[in-house]
Amino acid sequence: MHPHLRESPVVLRTLMNPNEQDNSPVEPAADTPAAAPASDLASELAALQARFAEVSDAYLRAKAEAENTRRRAEEEMSKARKFAVESFAESLLPVTDSLAAAISIPNATPEQLLEGVHATLRQLTQALERHKVVQISPPAGTRFDPHHHQAISVVPADQEANTVVAVLQKGYLIAERVLRPALVTVAAPK
Repeated sequence: MHPHLRESPVVLRTLMNPNEQDNSPVEPAADTPAAAPASDLASELAALQARFAEVSDAYLRAKAEAENTRRRAEEEMSKARKFAVESFAESLLPVTDSLAAAISIPNATPEQLLEGVHATLRQLTQALERHKVVQISPPAGTRFDPHHHQAISVVPADQEANTVVAVLQKGYLIAERVLRPALVTVAAPK
């Protein structure tokens, strides 16, 4: 039997016969201290209610703060996705301006157009590099890397097998991740 149940005959009677109402006066057991005065119980109840209100308020505030933090994080992520290319687009505007200027010259010579195209290509390359977009253009003889190169064909060559013979199209990395592999021809085994 539970030790506290031993001390209270009323609890025992209630547990044994829950439907039976006991209207007999409750007498404290002979070995238990006298019942606490009602004012002590009331003050203890008031203290517990105040503590409950305090904890409940702290819980509600923490819950609201967590919800506000979650909402702010979602808004920031949405803005980051929406405006992620803003800086990149801004760096491409001079390239657009250069191309627009090139086609607006009515009597440009082929040499002037070629010079303008080279200048525009430099602007574009600089804009890409500022945003960590780097070319993959392996020199001939470089070991074929399937993570950065895509073999278009295997050709007989006077170099070691499985090495790059020629680059057909440059590839690009963006922040160490392959954006597009370089298209290459590879030396055939001898």
